[in-house]
Amino acid sequence: MKTTFFLVRHALKEKCIGDVPITSEGVVQAKSTALHLANVPVTKIITSPLQRAIDTAAHIALLTNITVTENSRLRERANWGDLPEQTFEEFIAMWDRCTSDPDYLPSVGDSSKQAGERLAFLITELTSVEPPDSYIVLVTHGGLITDFLVNTFPEHELNVWHPDFIAMQSQLIPECSITTLIYGNGKYTIQDFASISHLEG
Repeated sequence: MKTTFFLVRHALKEKCIGDVPITSEGVVQAKSTALHLANVPVTKIITSPLQRAIDTAAHIALLTNITVTENSRLRERANWGDLPEQTFEEFIAMWDRCTSDPDYLPSVGDSSKQAGERLAFLITELTSVEPPDSYIVLVTHGGLITDFLVNTFPEHELNVWHPDFIAMQSQLIPECSITTLIYGNGKYTIQDFASISHLEG
């Protein structure tokens, strides 16, 4: 018996400060992702409470006929606009410091380690309360996905997917990519990482 998780990064978002929606191009990405997941026996969809994730999850829900629930543990480690008057350059500098030092606690949001543990706790909880052989879609953020992976898997396992995974982590999760995670026999296995094959063609 196993549980399958699809970690979906939200679709392309508006390039503005705050809690922004997805773009028209993002809508196309979200619809392609939904079409792909409609071929899977999805049992649950959970989304980050940020608008770009909610928008993406809504398209998936439409084609899978599954009600979406929100969970704050799926939010990004920090969002531009959380800190009043923070410039984009200041946000990126803060973000990069968190990425390079997983224990660094920024003035707003979580450290990379805290964020990764937050998602790990949610996934562990879901494996214990959802029926065996569930297929669960988690619509979340690129940073949170890599925070979880870097804090959960040894570096040599991550390097199977990219030879310099930890150093390059901020560039490895495209919008609407799907990372497939299998939980069974007490351990996690990455079945597929940041796949965008459903967006091509």
